[in-house]
Amino acid sequence: MNRARAETILPPLVGGLLILVALIGLIGTAIKNPQPHDIKVGLAGPAPVVQQISTAFASNAPGAFQFTTYASEDAARAAIDDRSVDGALVVSSGGPRLIVAGAAGDAVTGVITGAFTNVFKAQGQTLSVETVHPFVSVDPHGLILFFVVLAVVVSTLVAQAGFGLRSQSGFGLRLIVVVVYAVLAALFGMGMARWIAGDYGSGFWVATALLALGSAAVGAVVAGSARLLGAPGVVLAAIIVVLLDLVSSGGPLGSNLLPDFYRWLAPGMPVAQLYSGMRSALYFDNGGIGMPIAVLGAWLAGGIVLMVLAELIRSRSHPRLAPAAAR
Repeated sequence: MNRARAETILPPLVGGLLILVALIGLIGTAIKNPQPHDIKVGLAGPAPVVQQISTAFASNAPGAFQFTTYASEDAARAAIDDRSVDGALVVSSGGPRLIVAGAAGDAVTGVITGAFTNVFKAQGQTLSVETVHPFVSVDPHGLILFFVVLAVVVSTLVAQAGFGLRSQSGFGLRLIVVVVYAVLAALFGMGMARWIAGDYGSGFWVATALLALGSAAVGAVVAGSARLLGAPGVVLAAIIVVLLDLVSSGGPLGSNLLPDFYRWLAPGMPVAQLYSGMRSALYFDNGGIGMPIAVLGAWLAGGIVLMVLAELIRSRSHPRLAPAAAR
């Protein structure tokens, strides 16, 4: 095999194997032996009972739950509404009742329900469970919504990488492409989701705006990386804002069952916050939407700074030739 042929064949083979190793390494370490961590639960009831429950879980399932005590059932329900907690146990003279937010995700609600059901079953009591803020019936597990996020993030990478590597345009046109694609992707993505799942209710347009913000955030980072470093920059952006981002989000199950590193990473990454923010808009009347907007806005600002930096570096590295002096 001559050198020219080897240079043609080896790069895609090596690149493919590197992607394979990265995918298996990141996903495998994320889903190996999943355990619940820091699931937020509210407790409302007599102080001695609440203290007994929190102490028992701290001893038998350390780190699994993060408890917050509320003075009344109404306060606990309000905390669920604004997404401060994902569920609440209410202990009263009528017996224990568990309230869970369906749109918090199957994994979280399943862990909460299973754990508290078993505790009261062991005491010979029946725990009644009430689900509030459920997903829409056609998408009862939030899968369609998550895969809309996945599709928009991946397609944004492809669109911005394709334009960024093929075009020598400056900052202005690149930013226009980022914004225009973000708007189109959000409209098409949520439009198809609505076509498949039906009416998402009054939060549809807020969710669409969040999806556009998420696409713009990812797109700006990819565009800036492509302009600054070329193909290696696109690969780096793909690893960070797509591969690592998606893995750390935990997918539709969320990050609460992932190892420490991924759980630490998830709150600051676009996908986890975008999916959370869209659920806030669609199912919680915008409760808890502030953090997703702040994180996505920070990524967008960072991407724009990266785009500006790339232009400054390129302008200094490749200054325009001054007009030749008249001879």
